[in-house]
Amino acid sequence: QVQLAESGGGSVQPGGSLTLSCAAAERIIGFYVMGWYRQPPGKQRELVATITSRGSTNYSDSVKGRFTISRDNAKNAVYLQMNSLKPEDTAVYYCILGTHWGQGTQVTVSS
Repeated sequence: QVQLAESGGGSVQPGGSLTLSCAAAERIIGFYVMGWYRQPPGKQRELVATITSRGSTNYSDSVKGRFTISRDNAKNAVYLQMNSLKPEDTAVYYCILGTHWGQGTQVTVSS
């Protein structure tokens, strides 16, 4: 199992922004999808966004237009720029690189 290091979570007021980062501790060979999932309190884990090795993106309807996913293949890293955050975005966010999952980072949106 490749170790993934997530960073960038925290607390922010509604309307604020955060950027999450996730990088693999070692190179992952091959072409693979990277993405972000989240698990709100008391709910199941859900898809946020994915990006293919060629840069094609997919977003859940709830974040479309507010979040932007990007990746750096040379660094085996994926990012999530989150703007216009809402209280309902509060969750533990997990990155996934291929079949490898991060440990999760907490994002709390509250006034």
